[in-house]
Amino acid sequence: MAHEQTEAPDNTAVRTALWRAMHLQVDPPPHVVEDEIGLRLAAPGDDWRNRPDMDPQATSGFRAAIVARARFIEDLIAEQVDRGVTQYVILGAGLDSFAQRKPELASRLQIFEVDQPGTQAFKRHRLAELGYGIPDWLHLVPVDFETGASWPDQLSTAGFDPGRPALIVSTGVTMYLTKDTTAATLRHIAGLAPGSTLAMTFLLPTELVDAADRPGLRASGDGARASGTPFISFYTPQEMLALAREAGFKGFRHVPGALLTDRYFADRTDGLRPSSGEDLLLATT
Repeated sequence: MAHEQTEAPDNTAVRTALWRAMHLQVDPPPHVVEDEIGLRLAAPGDDWRNRPDMDPQATSGFRAAIVARARFIEDLIAEQVDRGVTQYVILGAGLDSFAQRKPELASRLQIFEVDQPGTQAFKRHRLAELGYGIPDWLHLVPVDFETGASWPDQLSTAGFDPGRPALIVSTGVTMYLTKDTTAATLRHIAGLAPGSTLAMTFLLPTELVDAADRPGLRASGDGARASGTPFISFYTPQEMLALAREAGFKGFRHVPGALLTDRYFADRTDGLRPSSGEDLLLATT
């Protein structure tokens, strides 16, 4: 569509893609995730590493947290595919590049990437420009979560089958949405076919964040507000588990960010560690 070239991706989508790329460029191996395709999708210009939010030292904890959660999700995808799950939904997909980086695994799934219309239009255009195209197992689903648009209806229109188990992932999204919107999302996902799994990240209140990481979290919040996407929702682990229980999930557990640090960074000698402040909810229907 001609108008797609004028669309722009969400600032958070670009930042996340650039941090994944920077992990490869400035951190020594072993790399937690190897993603340069997101950088190509973002097309940020030659001076992107001079951005204040790309300072290799000042933002290393955020960069590590981004690649840690990406690796956790990709490990979860592989587990779910081995279980026979064939549908994968990404709520707030941004410039996710899993489908392009791991096509052999991705093509065993029907993948539904849900995000804001502008980001989706930009990504569709970039995929075509870079020669990736959109295979028949990849579905870009534009939805504005806060305007009352029904993402479940849009998913069904795109071919999603609510009667079959699915993996639903939402990373780096809940802090931008009202708690009512997230609660409604949880209720819908809890009603999906038995055997479905949800992985959802959430930001902790400041008092639960390690003291050393609080200045960085405040700076990140200031940057989000300045870019027009302020953090508006924070959750204690107990609050998020209560929401999952109230939504009707059969199983649910809290996955601390520290678990990802232990799993993916324990043997590193370069000091790279994820900042604290973001945990996960893992829930099953």
